Amino acid sequence: MSNFGSIYEHGFARVAACTGHAAIAEPNANAEAVLRQARRCSEEGVAVALFPELGLCGYSIEDLLLQDALLDEVEEALLAVVAGSADLLPVLVVGAPLRHRHRIYNCAVIVHRGRILGVAPKSYLPNYREFYEKRQIAAGDDERGGTIVLGGASVPFGPDLLFAAEDVPGLVLHAEICEDMWVPVPPSAEAALAGATVLLNLSGSPITVGRAEDRKLLCRSASSRCLAAYVYAAAGLGESTTDLSWDGQTMIYENGVLLAETDRFPQDDQYAVADVDLDLLRQERHRMGTFDDNRRVHAARTGGFRQVPFRLDAPRTDLGLRRRVERFPFVPADPERLAQDCYEAYNIQVAGLQQRLAAIGGPKVVIGVSGGLDSTHALIVAARAMDRAGRPRSDILAFTLPGFATGEHTKGNAHKLMRALGVTAAELDITPTARLMLQEMGHPFSSGEPVYDVTFENVQAGLRTDYLFRLANQRGGIVLGTGDLSELALGWCTYGVGDQMSHYNVNSGVPKTLIQHLIRWVVSSGQFDEETNDTLTAILDTEISPELVPGEELQSTESKIGPYALHDFTLFHVLRYGFRPSKIGFLAWHAWREKDAGAWPPGFPENERTAYELPEIWRWLEYFCHRFFGFAQFKRSAMPNGPKVAAGGSLSPRGDWRAPSDTTARTWLRDLARWDVPKTSGE
Repeated sequence: MSNFGSIYEHGFARVAACTGHAAIAEPNANAEAVLRQARRCSEEGVAVALFPELGLCGYSIEDLLLQDALLDEVEEALLAVVAGSADLLPVLVVGAPLRHRHRIYNCAVIVHRGRILGVAPKSYLPNYREFYEKRQIAAGDDERGGTIVLGGASVPFGPDLLFAAEDVPGLVLHAEICEDMWVPVPPSAEAALAGATVLLNLSGSPITVGRAEDRKLLCRSASSRCLAAYVYAAAGLGESTTDLSWDGQTMIYENGVLLAETDRFPQDDQYAVADVDLDLLRQERHRMGTFDDNRRVHAARTGGFRQVPFRLDAPRTDLGLRRRVERFPFVPADPERLAQDCYEAYNIQVAGLQQRLAAIGGPKVVIGVSGGLDSTHALIVAARAMDRAGRPRSDILAFTLPGFATGEHTKGNAHKLMRALGVTAAELDITPTARLMLQEMGHPFSSGEPVYDVTFENVQAGLRTDYLFRLANQRGGIVLGTGDLSELALGWCTYGVGDQMSHYNVNSGVPKTLIQHLIRWVVSSGQFDEETNDTLTAILDTEISPELVPGEELQSTESKIGPYALHDFTLFHVLRYGFRPSKIGFLAWHAWREKDAGAWPPGFPENERTAYELPEIWRWLEYFCHRFFGFAQFKRSAMPNGPKVAAGGSLSPRGDWRAPSDTTARTWLRDLARWDVPKTSGE
């Protein structure tokens, strides 16, 4: 029976990179150490457990590798590991020297549930600086298609082996050993093109100053280029320190992102554990067509890989989720990364507007300023673009256009900001024209009835845009759009003659959840003077509202359409990875269910930190699917030009997102309906 809480129901596989105390030339002791960690990994639902190079005997034993007594015990110890694995969950990948024909090979032995699935020999042997491997070991790069006899059975042997789980879609393993990662074309690169998604490196690499960073660079690069997970386990304490030392570095990368690592120089058993997202890797390969183009170029090699099937029989219980899930995928919680992202995002917007103005003859900029976050950010982008172009900020014609429900607080902030920035500022009250239009339409509001329907709202939104376009005609300018990526995703904008339209929109690639951080970064990085910064800070504390409906209570956008935090979370995973809504719900549940768990972006207000239970997450997932897939595309198909900003993608029909305007959301809603998730109270 399916369990919504199980990682194995949502395209994940748990992997571990293990290290510990090696017993030099003591294979049986090392075998017991492997099984000790394997049992622990099994209890935690680990699918794949990786151990260091030559772990059954120790990497640093030099010519002892040529001793029959040792090699006999290695084979005995290996068979003990095989027998001990019979009732364990993980695929164990252990290092051992094995005799084959007339040579000894440095091998990764892949063991699962009481049998050896195959053996991968090390392809490239270092014979420089401190290394002298060719003295004892034979290179395995030309051993493709072979077999080896172990324990009386013939098993596949060669660097061309892929180990594929029949019951975990996308879990395909490949093992390489230490130096194999350091050559220009590693075996793992070919294996990834052949279908491997989890690349494993058994390493005996001794530590010298700076080498740990080199290893991380190579692992990260391999995972990124190969669109794969890269799992690395190095030898640690217990190896001979005659001339070298060892740090036991372990790490797990996925598509260029570090998922887990352990402290180096450990005293005892240690392992890095992470849940690899196999769906993410598959989706990345679907999107990046050049990945498969590269496979076709190398088809003569990649086509010869052999696939060894196995059944994992993973538990379907709730094992938790062993990976960091950002609450705000467009907004990293790491302070340095967020500062870098904000610097780049702001300057992408500024450079885009500067180039557009230069390309069309340097018109003035006409912008509506409400005192809300979106128009505020667009205005400070325009101000910096003018500064960079050497033009006066007075060439920005900024208008605040109050309507029936415009508050004095937001209008006051708009005036303060325009004054502080030194732009050409004006106020144009749209209410008389809106009353006239509603009256001529015969709308009930014109007769004194409190009818505040979509027509009432859109008359105001439409008039604001209409005025801005005519003002631009009159004064030699272009209308700068202010609507953001999140509003375009939901279709929360007035089509045509409304806030959906402009001559150029600098915010169209920026999600709502990022804008507040961009403004904070602008303040903290000293882009403007103190008066401007004070006003920006005041605007950051204002409730998101369209201010279209009269009444004493502030009209909250999020009370109507749901939290932008959840919508942006869904948008990122739909747009960037094409995930199923149910998987997005699983991720959101882990990201948002505990307010005090995990990191929040720096500067995020304490009083706005919240948590969401699964029923509420589900409710807004359904709402998002209805609007994004079943309604809003016609607005996006006609969206103005604007720069792509976030790596998560844009919604431009000329860029990341091209979709029909007349589709339905039924397919995505059916995916949600597969799961029995309780509804929120009141539904």
